[in-house]
Amino acid sequence: MKLTAPLRTSRRTYSQRKAIYGFLYVLPWLLGFLFFFLVPLIASFRFSLSNIEANSNGIIITYAGFKNYVEALTVNTSFNRTLTESISTMVVNVPLIVIFSLFLAVLLNQKFLGRTAARAVFFLPVILASGVIMNLESTSLVQAVNDSNAGGKAVSGLGSFELARLMIQAGVSETIVDYLTGAVDRIYQIVSQSGVQLLIFLAGIQTISPQLYEASKMEGATGYEAFWKITFPMVSPLILVNVVYTIIDSFSTNEMTDLIRETGFEAFNFGLSSAMAWIYFLAVSLILLISTYLISKKVFYQN
Repeated sequence: MKLTAPLRTSRRTYSQRKAIYGFLYVLPWLLGFLFFFLVPLIASFRFSLSNIEANSNGIIITYAGFKNYVEALTVNTSFNRTLTESISTMVVNVPLIVIFSLFLAVLLNQKFLGRTAARAVFFLPVILASGVIMNLESTSLVQAVNDSNAGGKAVSGLGSFELARLMIQAGVSETIVDYLTGAVDRIYQIVSQSGVQLLIFLAGIQTISPQLYEASKMEGATGYEAFWKITFPMVSPLILVNVVYTIIDSFSTNEMTDLIRETGFEAFNFGLSSAMAWIYFLAVSLILLISTYLISKKVFYQN
């Protein structure tokens, strides 16, 4: 009698399944990049190394080497200043936005009357900042929001002056005082840019097992200790995600992108505009690389 070996079903390991799920997760972005962004990306790099002229015969592209890069860094009077200001604003705003959204997510995760309405209120600035709503400048709603922001900035200016005076009298360093008063002056900008980060943190906090908090409470831990020992480590991967998102979001629309757009589509200097865009892209990539490297070393991943 002939014996046959039993059929073996191939089963993937947990790490292999995670790799497959991760690939499927990024597949839509990968397809979009390949079909919609790769060709323009290569074309813009080619333009940055060329002189572009338009005449009756069409567009003439001639190789110019790194002339446009040298012009952007040494000749153009606005590029270096605008790039420095954009990076400085990002360095100040990103920590404030991430800390504020985490603090607010912890508060909105508590049970209280009107919690859903409160969450909607803090996400409302994201909707008002969308392209469709921003184009409706003539509407009474947007006009009212702009008027309230203008009045709020005046009040915050007075409040930040009093705050600075009190902190300096208390012996706080002027560097810390300037940073905190700057945060007060940027309060509306911080709130309007914290909606997405707030949702991400809130979703992450809700996935933490309640048994961890119950065990810590039985051991006599305070709310402060529970936050630093449970909440903060468990949401640390989301801190990395939000930092990366906030950095990209802060660089997506600012004076730098306006300068690149004006150079290309108003001055019709597409070579210089492309060179500015690539320098800007490299600066953002370097900041993302450094930030990701430093933060990822402190991230806690639960097995």
